[in-house]
Amino acid sequence: MAVIDARGLTKVFRQPDKKPGWAGSFKHVVSRTYQEKVAVDGIDLHIEPGEAVAYVGPNGAGKSTTVKLLCGILVPSAGEVRIDGLVPHEQRAAVARRIGVLFGQRTQLWWDLTVADSLATLREIYSVPETLYRSRLERFDEVLGLGDILPVTGRKLSLGQRVRADLAAALLHRPSVLYLDEPTIGLDVAVKERVRTFLRSLGDEGITVMLTSHDLQDIEDVCRRLVIIDAGRIIFDGDLAALKDEFAKDRVLRLETAGPIESAELAALLPTCEVTAGEHPRAVTVRFDRFTTAAGQIVSAVGTLAELTDFQVEEPSIEDVIRRVYAGELLAGAGADSDTAESDTAEPVTAGDVA
Repeated sequence: MAVIDARGLTKVFRQPDKKPGWAGSFKHVVSRTYQEKVAVDGIDLHIEPGEAVAYVGPNGAGKSTTVKLLCGILVPSAGEVRIDGLVPHEQRAAVARRIGVLFGQRTQLWWDLTVADSLATLREIYSVPETLYRSRLERFDEVLGLGDILPVTGRKLSLGQRVRADLAAALLHRPSVLYLDEPTIGLDVAVKERVRTFLRSLGDEGITVMLTSHDLQDIEDVCRRLVIIDAGRIIFDGDLAALKDEFAKDRVLRLETAGPIESAELAALLPTCEVTAGEHPRAVTVRFDRFTTAAGQIVSAVGTLAELTDFQVEEPSIEDVIRRVYAGELLAGAGADSDTAESDTAEPVTAGDVA
């Protein structure tokens, strides 16, 4: 059974429809009018135990609203959602024991308590046995380096220190589901890598991770499944590697040779590839479709013209892939609109428009 099971999940907010100025304010007091904004629009989402899922989209797409619905903070306008078989907004206390939450810009620590006291308080709230509490703290200390911040009060923590403490607090009671919003914000490179490795290991323990982040390296390192939301609707839900195969087939191979190499000669040997001259006469760049041409074929072709001394393969970033998904989705929508409206003035949508 899916640990997160949402069907037709919808959230509509009512916003005051008030005209500007004193006259608009007075009229709104006398006769209030509202307009509706659909933040989440009929989402179907099913996540199995132990899955690590990235949930991404532009600002205002509905990511935070979705997480609040899954936590029980908000009540759905329509549809249904269950976490471990429980309805979040109806059984909030029971659901709270099954979930952990980390919002990079907010904290669950007490400002006037030390980190150690905050974690001890949470241990009492969640009724974590003392032996388990100690063993979990030791593990968190290995990954997050908690030792130096345990005696520090919440208000004196830097952003990176607070994120480390909040991650420990979110996992202290070993939740079934962990919601992460910007989990590595403010962390240095070494700590980021340790945290990502730690998050990957949670799946082996059956903990489900739902991650939202603007750090796309978090997504690539932690998650195998990607869900993309836009305007409250899911526009992609699938395997991250498969997404790359569909939207990012091209690879770039940068090569250096012992002597000069003519890009035109290499292009004649590789008619299906795009060959361009490099920064100097001994360098060349080849862009190729990895499903039609193997990197080994390119290396062999270069070897017939000059001695190869070095090469590097570059894969597209997840950011480029997501841009292409948005561009394809918007282009499809624009095509449907043009069929009905028959507009002569419509302009094509490019990836830059949705970056």
